[in-house]
Amino acid sequence: MANIKEVAARAGVSTTTVSHVINETRFVAEETRERVFAAMRDLNYAPSLVARSLKVKETHSIGMLVTTSSNPFFAEVVRGVERYCFEQGYNLMLGNTEGEAQTALSYLKMMLRKRVDGLLIMCSEGQQEVFNQLDWLGTLPVVVMDWGLDSDRVDLIADNSHLGGYLATRHLIDLGHREIGCIMGPEGRAPSTQRLAGFRQAMAEAALPVRPEWLQGGEFDCASGFAAMTRLLAMPTRPSALFIFNDMMAMGAISAAHQAGLRVPEDISLIGYDNVELAQYLSPPLTTINQPKEALGRLAVTRLLARIHGEQIANRLITQEPDLVIRQSCRRY
Repeated sequence: MANIKEVAARAGVSTTTVSHVINETRFVAEETRERVFAAMRDLNYAPSLVARSLKVKETHSIGMLVTTSSNPFFAEVVRGVERYCFEQGYNLMLGNTEGEAQTALSYLKMMLRKRVDGLLIMCSEGQQEVFNQLDWLGTLPVVVMDWGLDSDRVDLIADNSHLGGYLATRHLIDLGHREIGCIMGPEGRAPSTQRLAGFRQAMAEAALPVRPEWLQGGEFDCASGFAAMTRLLAMPTRPSALFIFNDMMAMGAISAAHQAGLRVPEDISLIGYDNVELAQYLSPPLTTINQPKEALGRLAVTRLLARIHGEQIANRLITQEPDLVIRQSCRRY
């Protein structure tokens, strides 16, 4: 394999000049740069990323902590992150925490040892121990995605879940539904709290009562959606429509309704949240609130790279606005 001395000799320059071209640490005339790049191509020379990182204090790698990439929502965000990292010449080091704080901390320590240039975090509030360690990171840029960590140390990209909850409920009301319930996410989690607030606002504006027994808790997974729907169907009276706080729980709810002999939307209308790719292939296709997941990933990387490159950005909060995707799981009442 060729080395930097052979590249310098072929290009007719010093090894110092080759180093400056590779690391972009000093101005080099365009003609000289082209000779160096041509020599690198001719000799099939690939500069060592490790050696380069020691000189310019960058590894061209980004760490990402995510609750779990098996959930379609997280998987689609990660896909957006991976694509844009690749386009920008960065490696992505991914750690699936599975909701475990100690796992998250272990990944965080490993990423710091690997000297990542920046960190993306997409974990639940239940992993607060991770964020108690942010002082470790010094000046390392951090972008948090999809939940409301209140810190001036990080950039935050958040979904406007209050608006999303309002849009979902307003759609059901506009279809003529008056008896509306919810399958919610974990109590105390920011997305759950905000989506419920949006639901309550829409119901209050329409002067409709909110029945506490029709507000069933879930865990943002299929199993809890199935269980919550089973509880609702066992009640003496049930709502004509449900706002379900994510598409995974909506999938479980549709299965429970089917097993109970009910048809969606003929017997009960359902609207989800997230617009994961699978939602359009359910039977019936799921009406849902869209979060632009690949765009979220791209936006997070763009902001992180801006911080890595030292750009001065005053606003640390970016809010993404959701929108309604109408399919076939809701009917006019």
